[in-house]
Amino acid sequence: MSTATQLRSYTYDADLSLKAAGLIAADPAHLIVPVGEAVFKGVAVIDVTAVEIASNDERYVIVIQGSTSSTFASDVQNLAAIELGATEVRSGGAIDSLTGRYEVPFINEQAGVCYPYVRAYTDVTGAIATGINWSGFIGRDHLSHA
Repeated sequence: MSTATQLRSYTYDADLSLKAAGLIAADPAHLIVPVGEAVFKGVAVIDVTAVEIASNDERYVIVIQGSTSSTFASDVQNLAAIELGATEVRSGGAIDSLTGRYEVPFINEQAGVCYPYVRAYTDVTGAIATGINWSGFIGRDHLSHA
């Protein structure tokens, strides 16, 4: 029988990389990952090593997006998101974001449409000097056995 900690460990696969480590101070899209035409349940594993909140107005929303286009030229759908940043601008007054690992479950099907391509997109707002540094990859959703 597996423990909760074992269920939350992820095997890294370079083919499922969403973003390499590096500071972000603007709104970039990241690597595109093909997950296939069928329903895919995964976890975006996001490792944050720095998050600037010096002005108390910095907000970073990491969005997991899907598309039917391999270039994301059309049919872009937001599948899941996590909001990080200063407590003053986070929804519901959430605490200042911390460095560490964040796990964002997602499914590539929305409203009956499967999106075979997945990427991360970082929406950055506020007075940004250095920004946020994160890397991420797609891990298997162990809990759904998908």
